[in-house]
Amino acid sequence: MSKLLKPKIIRTATIALSLDYLLKGQLAYLNQDAAVIAVSGRDEHLETVREREGVKVISLKMERAISPLKDLVSLIKLYRLFRKEKPQIVHSITPKAGLLSMLAAKAAGVPVRIHTFTGLIFPSKTGMLQQILIRMDKLLCSAATYIIPEGLGVKRDLEQYKITAKPLNILANGNVNGIDTAYFDRNAVTPETIAALKASLQITEADFVFVFVGRLVKDKGINELVAAFNEVSRQHLQVKLLLVGNYEEELDPLLPETIACIQTNTNIISVGFQKEVRSYFAISDALAFPSYREGFPNVVLQAGAMGLPAIVTDINGCNEIIIPKQNGIIIPPGSTDALKEALETFLQDKALLAQLQEHARPMIVTRYRQETVWSATKALYGELLS
Repeated sequence: MSKLLKPKIIRTATIALSLDYLLKGQLAYLNQDAAVIAVSGRDEHLETVREREGVKVISLKMERAISPLKDLVSLIKLYRLFRKEKPQIVHSITPKAGLLSMLAAKAAGVPVRIHTFTGLIFPSKTGMLQQILIRMDKLLCSAATYIIPEGLGVKRDLEQYKITAKPLNILANGNVNGIDTAYFDRNAVTPETIAALKASLQITEADFVFVFVGRLVKDKGINELVAAFNEVSRQHLQVKLLLVGNYEEELDPLLPETIACIQTNTNIISVGFQKEVRSYFAISDALAFPSYREGFPNVVLQAGAMGLPAIVTDINGCNEIIIPKQNGIIIPPGSTDALKEALETFLQDKALLAQLQEHARPMIVTRYRQETVWSATKALYGELLS
């Protein structure tokens, strides 16, 4: 992008958490040659984006769930915002922000309207809800001028369900932001930090630690993970499951027996949401990430960059990052038995574990460095504006 043009670019997400975590560093990078505005609902994450990225931020509330009246209000506010700011590009991530931003941007006459699909909800749904979600994504795509699927799996689903006939081009090797491989490096965490965190969580040097990072919800496979680990921990005394994330009781609650097990099994350590997750990867031996659906999960990339092999499900994104017997194990989604077997394999097959650990970081560094994704995004903007 030419510095003389200084195009105005608006990046939107439903909640500020997405801008904060999914686009960390990218907004500041793009802002060097453009006037970037970040738009989402207001909370402390939006302030973080403003201060860290050095971009203008605008608070505009959007509901994550389907809410026709509130969605209409948000749509009108977005339209008015785009008419006022007159951006050359509106680029959205997350489903609701995508639908509302693309419709409002088209109505406001924004010339370049981009949506990145970081994950698809409808493939895991059925019946009328699935049809509604499909129609919403088709409407989104009809209003957008350019569609970016975050990975090959997302692209295949968009094609299979005939969501759009527009070209679908993955940026770089996939992922919305890439990984800061200098930050997510086990050598960047001091031995003192590791020792102190282990001591605070009563983790010993002899313990094998499986870590999960993400929302503690049904959709992330937490019911199966806890059930499988509960059985494994009966046979292996020196094993821990570290859960890093919050519950979402209203949107996607866990089974009561899962919550009870988390509270009663002393080998399960739940630390809630943590702004800084690198240290938790550093005290762990492997990632357990049995999600039902993803776009291109940052957690798997981050854990890999920290040298952790992973147990993941055979879903979009996960099955692109993880290659069996090279940097992890892939299992069917929703299977407690398969998950238990994979946990046992990591505990018992030391030769395989060492092989997976050796390859974990190099396989991320060579494919998913942040700078690769940022430069590809910048080049795309320049191409579309020209």
